[in-house]
Amino acid sequence: MHQQHQELLAALNACVAACEHCASACLQEEHVQMMARCISLDRDCSDVCALTARLVARGSEHAAHLLRECAEICQACADECGQHQHEHCQQCAEACRRCAEACRQGLAA
Repeated sequence: MHQQHQELLAALNACVAACEHCASACLQEEHVQMMARCISLDRDCSDVCALTARLVARGSEHAAHLLRECAEICQACADECGQHQHEHCQQCAEACRRCAEACRQGLAA
C-alpha cells in the first residue's frame, strides 16, 4: 500500500478512536445536555471516518467523494470540540484537524 494511503488510514483510524472516546467521556460530564452537539458530531465523524477508511483501503472509486465529506465533518467536529475545555474534547479536536488535513491531501494526490 502506498505510504500516503497508510498515513491517511492512520489519521482516519486515530480520528475514529478520538471521537469514540470523546463521545463516551462527554456522556459522563456533569452537564451532559450541554455536550449534545459534541456527542452527535463525534458519533457522525467516527462513522464517516470508519467508512472512508474502508473505501480508501480497498481503492474504491467512491473514496474521493467520501474524502470530501470526511474532511468537512472532521472540521465541523474539530470546531465544536475545540470550544470545550475538557481534555478529551481538545484531544478530539486535534485528531479531527489532522484527519481533515489528511483527507484534503488525499484528494490532492
